[in-house]
Amino acid sequence: MVVRPKKNLGQHFLRDQNIARKIVDSLGGSIPDVLEIGPGMGVLTRFLVQRPGLNVHLVEIDNESVEYLKLHFPELENRIYSEDFLKWNPACLPELFNIIGNFPYNISSQIFFRILELRNRVPQVVGMIQKEVAERISSKPGNKTYGILSVLLQAWYDIDYLFTVPEQVFVPPPKVKSAVLRLRRNDVKALPCNEKLFFEIVKIAFNQRRKMLRNSLGNRSQNLPEKFATQRPEQLSVDDFIELTGCIEKP
Repeated sequence: MVVRPKKNLGQHFLRDQNIARKIVDSLGGSIPDVLEIGPGMGVLTRFLVQRPGLNVHLVEIDNESVEYLKLHFPELENRIYSEDFLKWNPACLPELFNIIGNFPYNISSQIFFRILELRNRVPQVVGMIQKEVAERISSKPGNKTYGILSVLLQAWYDIDYLFTVPEQVFVPPPKVKSAVLRLRRNDVKALPCNEKLFFEIVKIAFNQRRKMLRNSLGNRSQNLPEKFATQRPEQLSVDDFIELTGCIEKP
């Protein structure tokens, strides 16, 4: 049985075993449970199940892939979830679990927003995504690629850009290069500001990233400190956005 890559699901199957092994080897830590998102034909799964003491869970939206995985990994049958990760509630998983995967490129950003919602349950993430998105997520302030996901993910995770992956190791080859990122949960339990407002401010600011903050924040700029007023969002660090949120939060 062979699974046909489906364009509407953003499927590009990795065929290079050495890269697959390298991705799996990038997952560290002592958490015994790992959730693989979009395993497809199980190129990462093969190496995951070989690791002693690791409980592997798979979530896959493609029914054809689910049948393939059940056939080739019968020991995982009760841990293969035929679900859309973006809508799925992982209540059946232990309280803490790591995440790994060759993420579908058309929803990779949405996957990271979902991981943010689960941040207190997910200590580590190793994911292969478009190189452009990986650079954006790992970017630092002052860089033109620094954006919403950079700030939000870096508020709760330490991020490592591990390595770049060429197009020709996939079937079908994507039109862009790929990259592997590792996210490790930092020590921040809660931000010292209103977290819902923090999310809103970051999104509002970057949705009008060419404007100075006093213009992009509109009526929220009443308590805006002068040092931020003439800056653009890519100039602010995570700590700056936390401070900015705290100022805006004041009555």
